[in-house]
Parts: sequence; structure tokens; C-alpha cells
Amino acid sequence: MDVLDQLAEPAVALTGRVDDLLAAAGAPDGHRIWPLLRRLRVLPGDAVRAVLELRSEALAGAGEVGGELRRAYHETGAVLADGGSWQGPAAEVYAAHRSGLAEHVTGLTGRVDATTGYAEAVAGWIDETRYALARTLADVLGSAEAVAVLTAPPYAAGVEPGGLPSAGGVPPGPAAAEIGARILATVDEAYDRAEALPRRWAAELDLLDHRLADIPTVRPDGGRLVL
Repeated sequence: MDVLDQLAEPAVALTGRVDDLLAAAGAPDGHRIWPLLRRLRVLPGDAVRAVLELRSEALAGAGEVGGELRRAYHETGAVLADGGSWQGPAAEVYAAHRSGLAEHVTGLTGRVDATTGYAEAVAGWIDETRYALARTLADVLGSAEAVAVLTAPPYAAGVEPGGLPSAGGVPPGPAAAEIGARILATVDEAYDRAEALPRRWAAELDLLDHRLADIPTVRPDGGRLVL
């Protein structure tokens, strides 16, 4: 359990109220929450619940799996390196194909390292995102805006939330918008970092094709077929 888990219950309760107020009457015109809502297409409470579901532990075994694959590829490479005592034209063709396959296996080993590194980078992003959101939530949970949102009367039709009384002396409508903006700004920064990860690793994770060597076919008598 990390600090975000410890804040989960009060955070979900607060952001649920924030979502209700925003859905009922929106936010003040020109408020900074509007571009965040348009970009992320998610309400603050939904964003918080989504981050709560992110768990880096699911990627913890990537290194172990990668090590097993590396050992398997290493053993395969050792078999390919042993060409035996076979000689002749057919042996030469086989050796050429074997060399190409060994090179491909070496490339796969590099892809294993890259995949492990990418998994670790994603796990790091998850941990950073959870910590950043926890810090934001810790700030807003003790704010005057949180008091205004949590103590506001239920929204009634035809009554603007901005005009409702609150124990914190802050109108609950603008208070909900401010809390929502702070949460979504944190999520937006995490979103930018998430978008950068695939671009950073794209070249190292690109599909590795294996093409057979362009070698003439050998006849059973050792001669070469001309196609």
C-alpha cells in the first residue's frame, strides 16, 4: 500500500462530489479546467479512480521473464554456432542460413533487453504518477475548496452551485472547478509523460524481421540449381 492508497477513500468521496457539481452546472466561464476537460475527456473523479487502478507490481516480473528468454536465446545461439563436421556445397548453404539465423537470435536478445527496459520505464511512470496525484490530493483534501464542496447542500434544479452557501465561505461551484483543475493538471502532466514513452522506445522495440539468405539451391548431387 502506498500513500495514494491511504488517501483513496476520502479522495474518491471528494472527487465524486466534485464530479456531481461539475456535471450539474459546469464551471465558471474561462476557468482553466475547461481546456483540461476537453483534452483529457474525463471528469476529476473518474481520473482519480483510473490512476488508483494503475499498479506497477504487474510489471515486476518483467526482468525475470527477460532473463529466461535471454538464457533460451543464448542456448539457441550455442547450438547454431556448432556447425559440426559436415562439408560440401550443401554444408556451405546450411552454414550461410545458420549464420543468418544466429544473427537474428542475437537481435532478439537485444529486443528482450529493450522490452525489459520498457516495462521498467512504464512501472516507473506508474509509481511517479501515483505519487504526484497523491501529493495533489493531499493538498486539496485540506483546502477551503474541499470544505465548500463537501458541505454544500445537494444541487437543486434552477439553483446555481456558485450561489449556494458553504461552511468554508467559498462558493461550491468554483471550488469544485478549482479542485478539478488541480487534479486534471496533474493527470495531464502524467499523460504527456506516458505519450513520450512509446516514442522513446519505438526504435528499440521495432519488429525484427528475419530474412533467409539469398543462396542458390543445391541439387542432391552437390551441384547448384540455376533458377
